[in-house]
Amino acid sequence: MAATLMDGKALAQTVRAEVARDVAALGVPVGLATVLVGEDPASAIYVRMKREACAEAGIESIHHELPASTPEADMLALVEDLNADPRVTGILTQLPLPEQIDEDHVINAIDPMKDVDGFHPANAGFLFQGRPTLVAATPSGVMEILRAYDVELEGARAVVIGRSNIVGKPMALLLLAEHATVTIAHSRTRDLAEVAREADVLVAAVGRADTVTAAMVKPGATVIDVGINRVDGKVRGDAADDVREVAGLLTPVPGGVGPMTIAALLRNTVRAARYQSGELAFPLA
Repeated sequence: MAATLMDGKALAQTVRAEVARDVAALGVPVGLATVLVGEDPASAIYVRMKREACAEAGIESIHHELPASTPEADMLALVEDLNADPRVTGILTQLPLPEQIDEDHVINAIDPMKDVDGFHPANAGFLFQGRPTLVAATPSGVMEILRAYDVELEGARAVVIGRSNIVGKPMALLLLAEHATVTIAHSRTRDLAEVAREADVLVAAVGRADTVTAAMVKPGATVIDVGINRVDGKVRGDAADDVREVAGLLTPVPGGVGPMTIAALLRNTVRAARYQSGELAFPLA
């Protein structure tokens, strides 16, 4: 029997409608500053989608485009200006950045209360401690999907393939917080297929098409495909087509995790506004 596809697009529309209601009820301005450096077409598309989502939710979009040759000092100066701007409740710098700009320097310069990507060491550290504040949007979106489809996590075996700071590591921590038994696997994991087959919940976050095949999936398992890969002009995930014949639940690509990433980003922007207004107490305040 083919897997049931988990409709992230429909769920994202529900979340975005909730965010719009929250923005209207908040009583303070909510603004997301996006910074795009260079002319990478994929990055430009992602930023445009985020800005359109902001407009739909009633969040002000404050956009900055910088040339690819921008020095790091100029980038850091812009971040400091955005930190001080009361219109800006969230800051998002689209990654990757050009090689002359150290991404860690930029991430560390963002006010943790405006760090809607959840990448600042303070927010990452709070997640590690089990006190999530602003959490990376893609893992947050995945957790929303799992809840919506009533996937049992307590006591489940979860395997995350991928160990990035953006997806893999925070994903593992969020699953652990729900009492799953979590394994982080990666390109150097011995017997990767055998490890993956142990998973009741398998998260593929590698960024390489067809990394996960049917032979790596326990029959009936939930497979979360985070990958977005362009192959012959088409968008493909990390899971091969034959995974649909084995998995019980599967997020499609496109239409699965991607829409929920943007919805979670909007939620983070509202949460950041609540921190800055004092409605919520931020641990570092």
